[in-house]
Amino acid sequence: MEHQPLLKRTGPPSKLPSWTLFLAMCAAGIGGTFQYGYNVSVINAPTEHIHKFLNETWQHRYQTPLSPGMLTLLWSTIASIFSLGGLFGAHLGGSMAIWLGRKGTLLMNNFIAILAAILMGVSLPAGLFELLIVGRFLIGVNTGLGLCVQPLYMGEAAPKHLRGAMVMGSSIFLTGGILTGQVVGLRELLGGDAYWPFLLSSSCFPALVQLLTLPWFPESPRYLLIDRGDERRCLQALKRFHGPLHSRAEMEDIQRERSALSGEKPKKPWELFTDRSLRWQLLAIVALTMGQQLSGINAIYFYASYVFEEAGIPHDKIPYVTLGTGACECLTALTCGLLIESMGRRALILGGYCLMTLWCVVLTFSLTYQMYAWTPYLSMATIFAFILSFGLGPGGVTNTLTTELFMQSSRPAAYMIAGTVSWLSFFTIGMLFPFIVKGLKQYCFVVFLVECSLVATFIFFVIPETKNKTFLEIKREFQKLNFGRSSKEQDGEPGERCHLSHEF
Repeated sequence: MEHQPLLKRTGPPSKLPSWTLFLAMCAAGIGGTFQYGYNVSVINAPTEHIHKFLNETWQHRYQTPLSPGMLTLLWSTIASIFSLGGLFGAHLGGSMAIWLGRKGTLLMNNFIAILAAILMGVSLPAGLFELLIVGRFLIGVNTGLGLCVQPLYMGEAAPKHLRGAMVMGSSIFLTGGILTGQVVGLRELLGGDAYWPFLLSSSCFPALVQLLTLPWFPESPRYLLIDRGDERRCLQALKRFHGPLHSRAEMEDIQRERSALSGEKPKKPWELFTDRSLRWQLLAIVALTMGQQLSGINAIYFYASYVFEEAGIPHDKIPYVTLGTGACECLTALTCGLLIESMGRRALILGGYCLMTLWCVVLTFSLTYQMYAWTPYLSMATIFAFILSFGLGPGGVTNTLTTELFMQSSRPAAYMIAGTVSWLSFFTIGMLFPFIVKGLKQYCFVVFLVECSLVATFIFFVIPETKNKTFLEIKREFQKLNFGRSSKEQDGEPGERCHLSHEF
């Protein structure tokens, strides 16, 4: 009772995060999803220089020229091993987040990035392209872990009215990493022949920044109380993240979730597939994660250079124009972060997929009828519109929903499954996309049109609005889908009430 006057004086919660929460988001992001965007982006600039390195190393080692087939195989290995590392990192992420904590996992992950940077940096002077392959695999592991744990950390640290905006920090830093990689990879900076090892090894700098900054911030409060049972440290973390005036209300919310779980241990990924109460949540994150990767955003970037060239932009200037696509995606991630708490998750992601469906139609038309002088400019405008729609919807909201649709005991395993699906989809589209383009040419966007419309239909019928709701309230939203009855009817059956007692 002694806390009642305090709660009355707090008033409505602030629409802005505290400085501690905001800076924690920045510290987590720079060594988390930023690394993914940066390392996906920087590998494009030195392609020709790495080909030259492979040829020279092979010639020096075996006294024979490297065949075109072997060159393609080695380059494909360097490019694709990153995805395999990411898949491995996604599998590790959930288990490490339980064992070391969210913050502890992010900190340990930086040592993998530093080792990867050293191996890639010394590959040229050592004359060992194998070090480049191992380095790319390790940096893939680093990004797989970061993509899994960073949104987990921020989603659990943020209050419910700021949860979407804080998790959106993952997308903001990811797109910021892409843009930074595009800038640093310009030939005037580190994209030249002599500097590509420095370009690839520059991924150590975000890791060092996180190692210096993240230790100053608390661990996830939900992890401290629900997983570790440390009420004192949880309250300390809440006071630092939200201030003493609002920490008590957040503490009560976490305690309600802890009571609902009734001491339930963190689940393994395979246990989620057998839990009937999580059936539709699991189906939702699989559909949304696959939809994000297979939406056609990779095709847009593939066609961007061709469309810019058709619009009359000189070939040597195209890399600078391509920076506009990275800046566009970064801007939309920031915009989504500002809108997600006012417009809600459902409106943004549903609207994003609907708009992407429309732009697929327009782009198919403009690429088919290239005989008109104005169609290249329409194609160029459509590319930017597609990127804007992706950033405002699937690119930004998917991670937020993965955080919100699961309770504390299921969330790390859900991120492991989502990460696995994401990396497998990323690898699959990378393997199949050249064949899709070769076979269908500009009509490949018809495939993406169908995919975007199907995902939009799924969202319309299945995904509820989660804005400003607690994790328990969101759990109840799915009860009718999972059990075919309302939650009240479900609670009224003695046989099943026992089965679900830990859920509510």
